[in-house]
Amino acid sequence: MAIHAEGLVAIVVFYVLILFVGIWAAWKNKNSGDGADRSESIMVGGRDIGLFVGGFTMTATWVGGGYINGTAEYVYLPDYGLAWAQAPFGYALSLVLGGLFFAKPMRSRGYVTMLDPFQQLYGKRMGGLLFIPALMGEIFWSAAILSALGATLSVIVDININMSVVISALIAIFYTLVGGLYSVAYTDVVQLFCIFVGLWISVPFALSNPAVSDISVSAKEPIYQSPWLGKIDPEDKWLWADNFCLLMLGGIPWQVYFQRVLSASSATYAQVLSFLAAFGCLVMAVPSVLIGAIGASTDWNQTTYGSLPPKDKDESDMILPIVLQHLCPPYVSFFGLGAVSAAVMSSADSSILSASSMFARNIYQLAFRQSASDREIVWVMRLTIFVFGALATAMALLTGSVYGLWYLSSDLVYVIIFPQLLSVLFIKGTNTYGSVAAYIFGLLLRIGGGEPYLKLPPFIYYPGWVTQEKVHHLTGDVEYFVQQRFPFKSVSMLASFLANVAFSYLTKYLFESGMLSHKYDFLDAVVSKHSKEIMDKATLVSNHDNIILSEMAPVKQALGTSLAGTFTNTEILSDDGASSPEEFQNET
Repeated sequence: MAIHAEGLVAIVVFYVLILFVGIWAAWKNKNSGDGADRSESIMVGGRDIGLFVGGFTMTATWVGGGYINGTAEYVYLPDYGLAWAQAPFGYALSLVLGGLFFAKPMRSRGYVTMLDPFQQLYGKRMGGLLFIPALMGEIFWSAAILSALGATLSVIVDININMSVVISALIAIFYTLVGGLYSVAYTDVVQLFCIFVGLWISVPFALSNPAVSDISVSAKEPIYQSPWLGKIDPEDKWLWADNFCLLMLGGIPWQVYFQRVLSASSATYAQVLSFLAAFGCLVMAVPSVLIGAIGASTDWNQTTYGSLPPKDKDESDMILPIVLQHLCPPYVSFFGLGAVSAAVMSSADSSILSASSMFARNIYQLAFRQSASDREIVWVMRLTIFVFGALATAMALLTGSVYGLWYLSSDLVYVIIFPQLLSVLFIKGTNTYGSVAAYIFGLLLRIGGGEPYLKLPPFIYYPGWVTQEKVHHLTGDVEYFVQQRFPFKSVSMLASFLANVAFSYLTKYLFESGMLSHKYDFLDAVVSKHSKEIMDKATLVSNHDNIILSEMAPVKQALGTSLAGTFTNTEILSDDGASSPEEFQNET
Protein backbone atom coordinates (compact mmCIF):
# COMPACT_ATOMS: atom_id res chain seq x y z
CA MET A 1 0.00 0.00 0.00
CA ALA A 2 1.44 3.32 -1.08
CA ILE A 3 2.19 5.98 1.49
CA HIS A 4 1.61 9.59 0.42
CA ALA A 5 4.78 11.31 1.59
CA GLU A 6 3.34 14.82 1.26
CA GLY A 7 0.27 13.87 3.28
CA LEU A 8 2.41 12.26 5.95
CA VAL A 9 4.53 15.41 6.19
CA ALA A 10 1.38 17.52 6.55
CA ILE A 11 0.14 15.33 9.39
CA VAL A 12 3.48 15.41 11.18
CA VAL A 13 3.68 19.21 10.90
CA PHE A 14 0.19 19.78 12.26
CA TYR A 15 0.56 17.19 15.02
CA VAL A 16 3.86 18.68 16.13
CA LEU A 17 2.18 22.11 16.16
CA ILE A 18 -0.70 20.84 18.31
CA LEU A 19 1.67 19.03 20.66
CA PHE A 20 3.86 22.11 20.99
CA VAL A 21 0.90 24.35 21.78
CA GLY A 22 -0.41 21.87 24.36
CA ILE A 23 2.94 21.63 26.14
CA TRP A 24 3.47 25.41 25.94
CA ALA A 25 0.03 26.03 27.49
CA ALA A 26 0.85 23.63 30.31
CA TRP A 27 4.22 25.32 30.94
CA LYS A 28 2.73 28.82 30.72
CA ASN A 29 0.16 28.00 33.39
CA LYS A 30 2.18 25.56 35.48
CA ASN A 31 1.97 27.84 38.53
CA SER A 32 -1.72 28.68 38.09
CA GLY A 33 -2.74 26.12 40.68
CA ASP A 34 -0.54 25.84 43.75
CA GLY A 35 -1.07 23.40 46.56
CA ALA A 36 -4.73 22.67 47.09
CA ASP A 37 -5.76 24.53 43.94
CA ARG A 38 -3.96 22.31 41.43
CA SER A 39 -6.88 19.97 40.78
CA GLU A 40 -9.23 22.91 40.15
CA SER A 41 -6.68 24.40 37.79
CA ILE A 42 -6.72 21.19 35.76
CA MET A 43 -10.53 20.87 35.82
CA VAL A 44 -11.67 24.45 35.25
CA GLY A 45 -8.48 26.33 34.35
CA GLY A 46 -8.40 28.35 37.56
CA ARG A 47 -11.61 30.08 36.42
CA ASP A 48 -9.67 32.68 34.45
CA ILE A 49 -10.23 31.59 30.84
CA GLY A 50 -10.54 34.79 28.81
CA LEU A 51 -13.11 35.75 26.20
CA PHE A 52 -10.89 35.01 23.18
CA VAL A 53 -9.62 31.58 24.25
CA GLY A 54 -12.96 30.77 25.90
CA GLY A 55 -14.93 31.54 22.75
CA PHE A 56 -12.69 29.30 20.67
CA THR A 57 -12.62 26.41 23.12
CA MET A 58 -16.39 26.43 23.66
CA THR A 59 -16.97 26.45 19.89
CA ALA A 60 -14.51 23.58 19.55
CA THR A 61 -16.55 21.66 22.13
CA TRP A 62 -18.93 20.65 19.33
CA VAL A 63 -16.96 21.48 16.17
CA GLY A 64 -14.76 18.44 15.75
CA GLY A 65 -14.51 15.35 13.59
CA GLY A 66 -18.07 14.20 14.20
CA TYR A 67 -19.44 17.66 13.49
CA ILE A 68 -17.71 18.43 10.19
CA ASN A 69 -17.65 14.85 8.84
CA GLY A 70 -21.17 14.08 10.00
CA THR A 71 -22.64 17.26 8.52
CA ALA A 72 -20.98 16.60 5.17
CA GLU A 73 -22.12 12.95 5.33
CA TYR A 74 -25.80 13.75 5.76
CA VAL A 75 -25.82 16.49 3.13
CA TYR A 76 -24.29 13.95 0.72
CA LEU A 77 -26.53 10.98 1.53
CA PRO A 78 -29.37 10.44 -1.00
CA ASP A 79 -32.89 10.95 0.40
CA TYR A 80 -31.49 12.81 3.43
CA GLY A 81 -29.60 15.93 2.40
CA LEU A 82 -29.38 19.26 4.17
CA ALA A 83 -32.87 18.84 5.63
CA TRP A 84 -31.56 16.01 7.83
CA ALA A 85 -28.19 17.57 8.68
CA GLN A 86 -29.57 18.85 11.97
CA ALA A 87 -26.37 19.15 14.00
CA PRO A 88 -25.36 22.73 13.07
CA PHE A 89 -28.70 24.26 14.03
CA GLY A 90 -29.43 21.81 16.84
CA TYR A 91 -26.16 22.35 18.68
CA ALA A 92 -26.15 26.09 18.01
CA LEU A 93 -29.57 26.36 19.65
CA SER A 94 -28.40 24.18 22.54
CA LEU A 95 -25.62 26.69 23.21
CA VAL A 96 -28.09 29.57 23.07
CA LEU A 97 -30.47 27.87 25.52
CA GLY A 98 -27.55 26.89 27.73
CA GLY A 99 -26.38 30.49 27.85
CA LEU A 100 -29.86 31.86 28.55
CA PHE A 101 -30.95 29.48 31.31
CA PHE A 102 -28.16 27.24 32.61
CA ALA A 103 -24.80 29.04 32.44
CA LYS A 104 -25.59 31.71 35.04
CA PRO A 105 -26.91 29.52 37.90
CA MET A 106 -24.14 26.95 37.42
CA ARG A 107 -21.24 29.43 37.21
CA SER A 108 -22.45 31.85 39.89
CA ARG A 109 -22.50 29.07 42.48
CA GLY A 110 -18.90 28.07 41.86
CA TYR A 111 -19.51 24.42 40.97
CA VAL A 112 -16.53 22.45 39.67
CA THR A 113 -18.36 19.78 37.63
CA MET A 114 -21.84 19.30 36.21
CA LEU A 115 -22.57 16.57 38.78
CA ASP A 116 -21.99 18.82 41.82
CA PRO A 117 -25.58 20.12 42.13
CA PHE A 118 -26.93 16.56 41.84
CA GLN A 119 -24.73 15.33 44.66
CA GLN A 120 -25.62 18.34 46.77
CA LEU A 121 -29.38 17.84 46.44
CA TYR A 122 -29.77 14.10 45.81
CA GLY A 123 -26.75 12.69 47.64
CA LYS A 124 -23.55 10.96 46.59
CA ARG A 125 -25.22 7.70 45.60
CA MET A 126 -27.52 9.37 43.09
CA GLY A 127 -24.57 11.37 41.82
CA GLY A 128 -22.82 8.08 41.12
CA LEU A 129 -25.80 6.76 39.15
CA LEU A 130 -25.98 9.93 37.06
CA PHE A 131 -22.26 9.63 36.36
CA ILE A 132 -22.91 6.46 34.34
CA PRO A 133 -24.88 8.04 31.43
CA ALA A 134 -22.63 11.11 31.59
CA LEU A 135 -19.55 8.90 31.22
CA MET A 136 -21.12 6.85 28.42
CA GLY A 137 -22.00 10.04 26.55
CA GLU A 138 -18.43 11.34 26.76
CA ILE A 139 -16.94 7.99 25.68
CA PHE A 140 -19.32 7.64 22.72
CA TRP A 141 -18.60 11.21 21.68
CA SER A 142 -14.84 10.73 21.91
CA ALA A 143 -15.13 7.51 19.91
CA ALA A 144 -17.01 9.34 17.16
CA ILE A 145 -14.29 11.98 17.01
CA LEU A 146 -11.48 9.44 16.87
CA SER A 147 -13.33 7.40 14.26
CA ALA A 148 -13.64 10.43 12.01
CA LEU A 149 -10.00 11.25 12.62
CA GLY A 150 -8.89 7.73 11.74
CA ALA A 151 -10.95 7.74 8.54
CA THR A 152 -9.41 11.05 7.52
CA LEU A 153 -5.87 9.87 8.14
CA SER A 154 -6.43 6.61 6.28
CA VAL A 155 -7.50 8.62 3.23
CA ILE A 156 -4.50 10.94 3.45
CA VAL A 157 -1.66 8.48 3.74
CA ASP A 158 -3.23 5.06 3.06
CA ILE A 159 -2.20 3.75 6.46
CA ASN A 160 -4.24 1.28 8.45
CA ILE A 161 -7.24 3.03 10.01
CA ASN A 162 -6.72 1.28 13.36
CA MET A 163 -3.15 2.51 13.55
CA SER A 164 -4.18 6.07 12.73
CA VAL A 165 -6.86 6.04 15.46
CA VAL A 166 -4.41 4.78 18.08
CA ILE A 167 -1.70 7.30 17.16
CA SER A 168 -4.15 10.21 17.17
CA ALA A 169 -5.62 9.17 20.52
CA LEU A 170 -2.17 8.90 22.12
CA ILE A 171 -1.30 12.46 21.05
CA ALA A 172 -4.58 13.88 22.38
CA ILE A 173 -4.20 11.95 25.65
CA PHE A 174 -0.61 13.08 26.11
CA TYR A 175 -1.15 16.84 25.96
CA THR A 176 -4.36 16.51 28.00
CA LEU A 177 -2.36 14.67 30.66
CA VAL A 178 0.30 17.37 30.65
CA GLY A 179 -1.81 20.51 30.86
CA GLY A 180 -5.45 19.69 31.64
CA LEU A 181 -7.98 22.31 30.59
CA TYR A 182 -5.30 24.88 29.77
CA SER A 183 -3.74 22.61 27.13
CA VAL A 184 -7.15 21.62 25.78
CA ALA A 185 -8.30 25.24 25.54
CA TYR A 186 -5.19 26.61 23.83
CA THR A 187 -4.95 23.72 21.38
CA ASP A 188 -8.62 24.32 20.56
CA VAL A 189 -7.69 27.78 19.28
CA VAL A 190 -5.11 26.32 16.88
CA GLN A 191 -7.32 23.40 15.87
CA LEU A 192 -10.33 25.57 15.10
CA PHE A 193 -8.18 27.94 13.03
CA CYS A 194 -6.72 24.97 11.14
CA ILE A 195 -10.09 23.46 10.35
CA PHE A 196 -11.53 26.76 9.18
CA VAL A 197 -8.62 27.68 6.93
CA GLY A 198 -8.04 24.13 5.69
CA LEU A 199 -11.63 23.62 4.57
CA TRP A 200 -12.18 27.05 3.07
CA ILE A 201 -8.98 26.80 1.03
CA SER A 202 -10.16 23.48 -0.37
CA VAL A 203 -13.77 24.39 -1.23
CA PRO A 204 -13.06 26.67 -4.26
CA PHE A 205 -10.76 24.07 -5.84
CA ALA A 206 -13.34 21.31 -5.36
CA LEU A 207 -16.13 23.47 -6.78
CA SER A 208 -14.09 24.22 -9.92
CA ASN A 209 -13.23 20.57 -10.62
CA PRO A 210 -14.59 19.50 -14.07
CA ALA A 211 -16.27 16.44 -12.55
CA VAL A 212 -18.46 18.62 -10.30
CA SER A 213 -21.79 19.93 -11.56
CA ASP A 214 -23.33 23.22 -10.49
CA ILE A 215 -24.37 22.66 -6.87
CA SER A 216 -27.15 25.24 -7.19
CA VAL A 217 -28.74 23.02 -9.83
CA SER A 218 -28.16 19.72 -8.03
CA ALA A 219 -29.71 21.24 -4.91
CA LYS A 220 -33.19 20.94 -6.44
CA GLU A 221 -32.81 18.63 -9.43
CA PRO A 222 -31.48 15.06 -9.55
CA ILE A 223 -28.27 14.79 -11.57
CA TYR A 224 -26.11 11.96 -10.22
CA GLN A 225 -28.35 11.32 -7.23
CA SER A 226 -31.35 12.88 -5.50
CA PRO A 227 -31.13 16.66 -4.72
CA TRP A 228 -28.80 17.47 -1.84
CA LEU A 229 -31.24 19.87 -0.17
CA GLY A 230 -33.22 16.79 0.80
CA LYS A 231 -36.77 16.65 2.09
CA ILE A 232 -38.77 15.59 5.11
CA ASP A 233 -41.54 13.17 4.24
CA PRO A 234 -44.80 13.64 6.17
CA GLU A 235 -44.47 10.23 7.83
CA ASP A 236 -40.99 11.19 9.11
CA LYS A 237 -41.84 14.60 10.58
CA TRP A 238 -42.08 13.34 14.17
CA LEU A 239 -38.86 11.39 13.80
CA TRP A 240 -37.15 14.54 12.51
CA ALA A 241 -38.56 16.62 15.39
CA ASP A 242 -37.48 13.99 17.94
CA ASN A 243 -33.90 13.98 16.66
CA PHE A 244 -33.77 17.77 16.55
CA CYS A 245 -34.97 18.10 20.16
CA LEU A 246 -32.38 15.51 21.12
CA LEU A 247 -29.60 17.66 19.68
CA MET A 248 -30.99 20.96 20.92
CA LEU A 249 -31.83 19.98 24.51
CA GLY A 250 -29.57 16.96 24.80
CA GLY A 251 -26.64 19.17 23.86
CA ILE A 252 -26.91 21.10 27.14
CA PRO A 253 -26.20 18.67 30.02
CA TRP A 254 -22.65 17.76 29.01
CA GLN A 255 -19.62 18.17 31.20
CA VAL A 256 -17.63 19.36 28.16
CA TYR A 257 -19.99 22.33 27.93
CA PHE A 258 -20.18 23.08 31.64
CA GLN A 259 -16.42 22.70 32.00
CA ARG A 260 -16.12 25.81 29.80
CA VAL A 261 -18.97 27.55 31.60
CA LEU A 262 -17.37 26.91 34.99
CA SER A 263 -13.94 28.01 33.72
CA ALA A 264 -15.23 31.47 32.76
CA SER A 265 -14.17 34.35 34.96
CA SER A 266 -17.79 35.31 35.71
CA ALA A 267 -21.37 34.17 35.12
CA THR A 268 -21.87 36.90 32.52
CA TYR A 269 -18.75 35.78 30.66
CA ALA A 270 -20.10 32.23 30.68
CA GLN A 271 -23.27 33.41 28.98
CA VAL A 272 -21.38 35.47 26.40
CA LEU A 273 -19.12 32.52 25.59
CA SER A 274 -22.20 30.36 24.95
CA PHE A 275 -23.63 32.85 22.49
CA LEU A 276 -20.29 33.28 20.70
CA ALA A 277 -19.94 29.52 20.41
CA ALA A 278 -23.45 29.21 18.92
CA PHE A 279 -22.49 31.64 16.17
CA GLY A 280 -19.18 29.84 15.69
CA CYS A 281 -20.93 26.48 15.24
CA LEU A 282 -23.05 27.83 12.40
CA VAL A 283 -20.08 29.48 10.67
CA MET A 284 -17.93 26.35 10.93
CA ALA A 285 -20.70 24.21 9.40
CA VAL A 286 -20.80 26.14 6.10
CA PRO A 287 -17.76 24.52 4.42
CA SER A 288 -18.91 21.07 5.53
CA VAL A 289 -22.34 21.66 3.96
CA LEU A 290 -20.68 22.81 0.72
CA ILE A 291 -18.38 19.77 0.65
CA GLY A 292 -21.35 17.45 1.15
CA ALA A 293 -23.16 19.22 -1.68
CA ILE A 294 -20.07 18.90 -3.89
CA GLY A 295 -19.93 15.17 -3.20
CA ALA A 296 -23.58 14.81 -4.25
CA SER A 297 -22.90 16.78 -7.45
CA THR A 298 -19.85 14.84 -8.63
CA ASP A 299 -19.53 12.34 -11.47
CA TRP A 300 -17.12 10.04 -9.65
CA ASN A 301 -16.36 8.15 -12.85
CA GLN A 302 -14.32 11.19 -13.96
CA THR A 303 -12.17 11.18 -10.83
CA THR A 304 -9.34 9.09 -9.46
CA TYR A 305 -11.74 7.67 -6.86
CA GLY A 306 -13.33 5.18 -9.27
CA SER A 307 -16.55 4.54 -11.11
CA LEU A 308 -18.66 3.74 -8.06
CA PRO A 309 -19.64 6.72 -5.87
CA PRO A 310 -18.85 6.61 -2.13
CA LYS A 311 -22.46 5.79 -1.22
CA ASP A 312 -22.23 2.55 -3.22
CA LYS A 313 -19.02 1.59 -1.41
CA ASP A 314 -20.52 2.26 2.05
CA GLU A 315 -18.05 5.11 2.48
CA SER A 316 -20.53 7.98 2.86
CA ASP A 317 -19.16 8.75 6.31
CA MET A 318 -15.80 9.62 4.70
CA ILE A 319 -17.20 11.91 2.00
CA LEU A 320 -15.33 14.95 3.35
CA PRO A 321 -11.78 13.51 3.13
CA ILE A 322 -12.70 11.79 -0.16
CA VAL A 323 -13.76 15.11 -1.74
CA LEU A 324 -10.61 16.83 -0.56
CA GLN A 325 -8.41 13.96 -1.72
CA HIS A 326 -9.87 13.40 -5.20
CA LEU A 327 -11.31 16.77 -6.24
CA CYS A 328 -8.52 19.11 -5.14
CA PRO A 329 -4.89 19.50 -6.30
CA PRO A 330 -2.49 17.42 -4.18
CA TYR A 331 -0.92 20.35 -2.34
CA VAL A 332 -4.35 21.75 -1.47
CA SER A 333 -5.81 18.41 -0.40
CA PHE A 334 -2.79 17.59 1.75
CA PHE A 335 -3.01 20.95 3.50
CA GLY A 336 -6.76 20.67 3.99
CA LEU A 337 -6.69 17.05 5.11
CA GLY A 338 -3.66 17.60 7.32
CA ALA A 339 -5.35 20.55 9.00
CA VAL A 340 -8.58 18.61 9.51
CA SER A 341 -6.70 15.62 10.91
CA ALA A 342 -5.18 17.83 13.60
CA ALA A 343 -8.31 19.86 14.22
CA VAL A 344 -10.75 17.03 14.84
CA MET A 345 -8.95 16.16 18.08
CA SER A 346 -10.46 19.31 19.58
CA SER A 347 -13.51 17.48 20.89
CA ALA A 348 -11.92 14.15 21.81
CA ASP A 349 -9.50 15.70 24.29
CA SER A 350 -12.31 17.74 25.85
CA SER A 351 -14.52 14.70 26.42
CA ILE A 352 -11.70 12.63 27.89
CA LEU A 353 -10.81 15.46 30.30
CA SER A 354 -14.47 15.95 31.24
CA ALA A 355 -15.03 12.29 32.04
CA SER A 356 -11.88 12.12 34.18
CA SER A 357 -12.86 15.34 36.01
CA MET A 358 -16.25 13.92 36.99
CA PHE A 359 -14.76 10.62 38.12
CA ALA A 360 -11.91 12.15 40.15
CA ARG A 361 -14.11 14.68 41.93
CA ASN A 362 -17.63 13.25 42.14
CA ILE A 363 -16.87 9.54 42.38
CA TYR A 364 -13.39 9.11 43.84
CA GLN A 365 -13.21 12.13 46.12
CA LEU A 366 -16.75 12.97 47.22
CA ALA A 367 -18.07 9.39 47.34
CA PHE A 368 -15.09 7.32 48.48
CA ARG A 369 -12.05 9.36 49.56
CA GLN A 370 -13.23 12.52 51.28
CA SER A 371 -9.81 12.89 52.89
CA ALA A 372 -7.90 12.60 49.61
CA SER A 373 -5.20 15.21 49.15
CA ASP A 374 -5.19 17.51 46.16
CA ARG A 375 -2.10 15.76 44.80
CA GLU A 376 -3.91 12.44 45.01
CA ILE A 377 -6.89 13.83 43.07
CA VAL A 378 -4.53 15.10 40.36
CA TRP A 379 -2.97 11.67 39.93
CA VAL A 380 -6.39 10.01 39.81
CA MET A 381 -7.33 12.42 37.03
CA ARG A 382 -4.20 11.59 35.08
CA LEU A 383 -4.81 7.87 35.41
CA THR A 384 -8.45 8.13 34.33
CA ILE A 385 -7.55 10.37 31.38
CA PHE A 386 -5.47 7.47 30.09
CA VAL A 387 -8.12 4.83 30.91
CA PHE A 388 -11.04 6.73 29.37
CA GLY A 389 -8.93 7.61 26.35
CA ALA A 390 -8.20 3.91 25.87
CA LEU A 391 -11.92 3.07 26.15
CA ALA A 392 -12.84 5.70 23.56
CA THR A 393 -10.12 4.41 21.25
CA ALA A 394 -11.42 0.85 21.55
CA MET A 395 -14.93 2.01 20.66
CA ALA A 396 -13.63 4.08 17.74
CA LEU A 397 -12.35 0.88 16.15
CA LEU A 398 -15.92 -0.54 16.09
CA THR A 399 -17.86 2.41 14.69
CA GLY A 400 -20.52 2.63 12.00
CA SER A 401 -21.90 5.94 10.80
CA VAL A 402 -20.36 9.01 12.44
CA TYR A 403 -23.82 10.53 12.72
CA GLY A 404 -25.10 7.33 14.29
CA LEU A 405 -22.60 7.60 17.11
CA TRP A 406 -23.53 11.25 17.40
CA TYR A 407 -27.17 10.48 18.14
CA LEU A 408 -26.31 7.49 20.29
CA SER A 409 -23.99 9.52 22.52
CA SER A 410 -26.72 12.10 23.12
CA ASP A 411 -29.61 9.73 23.84
CA LEU A 412 -28.91 8.75 27.43
CA VAL A 413 -27.75 12.24 28.29
CA TYR A 414 -30.94 13.72 26.84
CA VAL A 415 -33.37 11.22 28.37
CA ILE A 416 -31.81 10.84 31.82
CA ILE A 417 -29.59 13.80 32.72
CA PHE A 418 -31.44 16.72 31.08
CA PRO A 419 -34.72 16.27 33.04
CA GLN A 420 -32.70 15.82 36.23
CA LEU A 421 -30.80 19.04 35.53
CA LEU A 422 -34.09 20.88 35.00
CA SER A 423 -35.37 19.53 38.30
CA VAL A 424 -32.29 20.28 40.38
CA LEU A 425 -31.99 23.87 39.14
CA PHE A 426 -35.56 25.01 38.56
CA ILE A 427 -38.06 22.83 40.46
CA LYS A 428 -38.49 23.37 44.19
CA GLY A 429 -38.94 20.28 46.33
CA THR A 430 -37.54 17.41 44.25
CA ASN A 431 -35.68 14.75 46.20
CA THR A 432 -33.71 11.53 45.81
CA TYR A 433 -36.81 9.32 45.51
CA GLY A 434 -38.05 11.34 42.57
CA SER A 435 -34.59 11.30 41.02
CA VAL A 436 -34.40 7.50 41.22
CA ALA A 437 -37.89 7.13 39.72
CA ALA A 438 -36.97 9.54 36.91
CA TYR A 439 -33.81 7.58 36.19
CA ILE A 440 -35.71 4.28 35.93
CA PHE A 441 -38.57 5.68 33.84
CA GLY A 442 -36.27 7.40 31.36
CA LEU A 443 -33.93 4.41 31.02
CA LEU A 444 -36.68 1.83 30.48
CA LEU A 445 -38.63 3.93 27.98
CA ARG A 446 -35.49 4.76 25.99
CA ILE A 447 -33.94 1.27 26.00
CA GLY A 448 -37.38 -0.15 25.27
CA GLY A 449 -37.38 1.60 21.91
CA GLY A 450 -34.28 -0.34 20.79
CA GLU A 451 -31.07 0.90 19.21
CA PRO A 452 -30.23 -0.22 15.66
CA TYR A 453 -26.61 0.94 15.92
CA LEU A 454 -26.09 -1.45 18.82
CA LYS A 455 -28.30 -4.13 17.19
CA LEU A 456 -30.53 -3.86 20.26
CA PRO A 457 -34.10 -4.94 19.40
CA PRO A 458 -36.99 -3.01 20.94
CA PHE A 459 -39.31 -4.49 23.56
CA ILE A 460 -41.62 -1.45 23.37
CA TYR A 461 -43.13 -0.86 19.95
CA TYR A 462 -44.28 2.73 19.87
CA PRO A 463 -47.05 3.88 17.49
CA GLY A 464 -45.98 4.19 13.87
CA TRP A 465 -43.01 1.79 13.98
CA VAL A 466 -41.88 0.26 10.71
CA THR A 467 -39.38 -2.37 9.62
CA GLN A 468 -36.60 -0.97 7.46
CA GLU A 469 -33.92 -2.73 5.46
CA LYS A 470 -30.31 -1.71 5.02
CA VAL A 471 -28.34 -3.08 2.07
CA HIS A 472 -24.57 -3.38 2.34
CA HIS A 473 -23.45 -2.56 -1.19
CA LEU A 474 -20.08 -4.30 -1.03
CA THR A 475 -21.33 -7.62 0.34
CA GLY A 476 -24.93 -7.53 -0.82
CA ASP A 477 -26.12 -8.43 2.67
CA VAL A 478 -29.53 -7.13 3.74
CA GLU A 479 -30.05 -6.09 7.35
CA TYR A 480 -33.49 -5.48 8.82
CA PHE A 481 -34.17 -3.21 11.79
CA VAL A 482 -37.11 -1.54 13.52
CA GLN A 483 -37.41 2.22 13.06
CA GLN A 484 -39.44 4.06 15.69
CA ARG A 485 -41.10 7.02 13.96
CA PHE A 486 -42.83 8.06 17.16
CA PRO A 487 -40.87 10.74 19.10
CA PHE A 488 -40.18 8.25 21.87
CA LYS A 489 -36.89 9.86 22.97
CA SER A 490 -38.56 13.17 23.78
CA VAL A 491 -41.51 11.36 25.36
CA SER A 492 -39.06 9.38 27.50
CA MET A 493 -37.40 12.63 28.58
CA LEU A 494 -40.73 14.22 29.52
CA ALA A 495 -41.82 11.07 31.38
CA SER A 496 -38.55 11.14 33.31
CA PHE A 497 -39.08 14.79 34.27
CA LEU A 498 -42.69 14.25 35.37
CA ALA A 499 -41.71 11.15 37.34
CA ASN A 500 -39.13 13.17 39.27
CA VAL A 501 -41.65 15.82 40.24
CA ALA A 502 -44.50 13.41 40.98
CA PHE A 503 -42.54 10.91 43.09
CA SER A 504 -40.71 13.68 44.94
CA TYR A 505 -43.93 15.35 46.06
CA LEU A 506 -45.61 12.01 46.75
CA THR A 507 -42.85 10.77 49.05
CA LYS A 508 -42.61 14.18 50.71
CA TYR A 509 -46.36 14.10 51.45
CA LEU A 510 -46.33 10.49 52.67
CA PHE A 511 -43.46 11.01 55.10
CA GLU A 512 -44.43 14.45 56.38
CA SER A 513 -48.09 13.53 56.87
CA GLY A 514 -47.13 10.47 58.89
CA MET A 515 -48.70 7.98 56.48
CA LEU A 516 -45.22 6.42 56.21
CA SER A 517 -42.99 6.10 59.25
CA HIS A 518 -39.80 8.14 59.20
CA LYS A 519 -37.77 4.97 59.64
CA TYR A 520 -38.63 3.99 56.05
CA ASP A 521 -36.84 7.02 54.67
CA PHE A 522 -33.93 4.77 53.74
CA LEU A 523 -32.52 7.21 51.16
CA ASP A 524 -32.26 9.98 53.76
CA ALA A 525 -34.11 12.27 51.39
CA VAL A 526 -37.18 13.66 53.18
CA VAL A 527 -37.18 13.54 56.98
CA SER A 528 -33.61 12.52 57.70
CA LYS A 529 -30.67 14.70 58.71
CA HIS A 530 -29.54 14.83 55.08
CA SER A 531 -32.94 16.21 54.14
CA LYS A 532 -32.65 18.96 56.75
CA GLU A 533 -29.30 19.99 55.40
CA ILE A 534 -30.62 20.54 51.87
CA MET A 535 -33.89 22.19 52.89
CA ASP A 536 -34.38 25.86 52.25
CA LYS A 537 -32.60 28.39 54.48
CA ALA A 538 -35.74 29.69 56.17
CA THR A 539 -36.59 26.25 57.56
CA LEU A 540 -33.04 25.71 58.76
CA VAL A 541 -32.90 29.05 60.55
CA SER A 542 -36.29 28.76 62.16
CA ASN A 543 -35.53 25.28 63.50
CA HIS A 544 -32.09 26.41 64.77
CA ASP A 545 -30.46 23.28 63.35
CA ASN A 546 -26.75 23.14 62.82
CA ILE A 547 -25.62 22.50 59.28
CA ILE A 548 -23.00 19.79 59.22
CA LEU A 549 -21.06 20.35 56.05
CA SER A 550 -19.28 17.01 56.17
CA GLU A 551 -22.64 15.22 56.01
CA MET A 552 -24.23 17.47 53.42
CA ALA A 553 -21.28 16.87 51.12
CA PRO A 554 -18.22 14.88 52.10
CA VAL A 555 -15.74 17.71 51.72
CA LYS A 556 -13.51 19.23 54.37
CA GLN A 557 -12.50 22.86 54.30
CA ALA A 558 -8.91 21.86 55.12
CA LEU A 559 -8.61 20.42 51.64
CA GLY A 560 -8.65 23.88 50.12
CA THR A 561 -11.14 26.11 48.41
CA SER A 562 -10.94 24.22 45.14
CA LEU A 563 -12.35 21.09 46.72
CA ALA A 564 -14.73 22.56 49.25
CA GLY A 565 -15.84 25.51 47.17
CA THR A 566 -18.75 23.77 45.52
CA PHE A 567 -20.68 23.26 48.72
CA THR A 568 -19.26 26.00 50.93
CA ASN A 569 -19.22 29.05 48.67
CA THR A 570 -21.06 32.03 50.07
CA GLU A 571 -23.71 32.10 47.36
CA ILE A 572 -25.06 28.78 48.61
CA LEU A 573 -24.64 28.85 52.36
CA SER A 574 -24.33 32.47 53.48
CA ASP A 575 -27.24 34.36 54.91
CA ASP A 576 -27.37 36.77 52.00
CA GLY A 577 -27.03 34.18 49.23
CA ALA A 578 -29.05 31.31 47.90
CA SER A 579 -28.76 28.23 50.07
CA SER A 580 -30.17 25.73 47.62
CA PRO A 581 -30.85 25.35 43.92
CA GLU A 582 -34.52 26.04 44.56
CA GLU A 583 -33.82 29.32 46.33
CA PHE A 584 -31.52 30.45 43.57
CA GLN A 585 -34.35 29.99 41.10
CA ASN A 586 -36.72 31.93 43.33
CA GLU A 587 -34.28 34.82 43.57
CA THR A 588 -33.74 34.99 39.82
